[in-house]
Amino acid sequence: MKGTIHNRDSFLNHIASQLGRDHRTAGITRPAWKHDAPWEVMKDYTEEQLLEVFKKQCRNIHTAVIETSKTQLPGVLKKLVSENGGGPVIIPEDSRFEEYGLTRLLKQEWPQENVPVYQWQAKKREENLKAAETSNFSILFSDYTLAESGTVCVKAKKGLGRALHYLPANYIAIVPRHTLVPRLTQAVHDMNRAIGNGEPAPSSIHFISGPSNSADIEMNLVVGVHGPLQAFYVLV
Repeated sequence: MKGTIHNRDSFLNHIASQLGRDHRTAGITRPAWKHDAPWEVMKDYTEEQLLEVFKKQCRNIHTAVIETSKTQLPGVLKKLVSENGGGPVIIPEDSRFEEYGLTRLLKQEWPQENVPVYQWQAKKREENLKAAETSNFSILFSDYTLAESGTVCVKAKKGLGRALHYLPANYIAIVPRHTLVPRLTQAVHDMNRAIGNGEPAPSSIHFISGPSNSADIEMNLVVGVHGPLQAFYVLV
């Protein structure tokens, strides 16, 4: 159902007159700036240099970075979960779990070891929220990883609900090394390009920089007030 727009032209004409010009109906040309700071920051950094910036920033935001290989990833996840209270574990629907060799761990090993694993199901809202609220760990993949701020970027999609980021007590982001970019500029540019090429736009985009931090009261830092108590980035 489409709504009806009333008084659009008179409204826009009034705004234009207040700006001292005519109502503009054609497209505009983006200005060519002399300095383009968002693209200049770390533009010549190698992948290794970006990685060092990322790890340094993660120390500032109370987030552990664990470097591993694809073959060792299942063992790293088992160790992290075991050393931090065990399950339950909640995961989204994501083909990368199979791609990164985690199917056996999630569907066989953990259930046999009394570590429940729940996979988010798009049409079961109440069950999903209850599972997220009672989970000790959520495990997800980063779509983009920002070196400058120690941030993982995750695009919401079917099978990956927002509660996965906020309700579990601990948060593991699996970070494929190729997702590492200097800063927000490159991540948003790539998302805009993908949407321009026909990829569906995500319903929301989450930029997560470590565990929840708040210093609102007398500038005393408290970790875990509004979300996970701990965050782990597993760099593969």
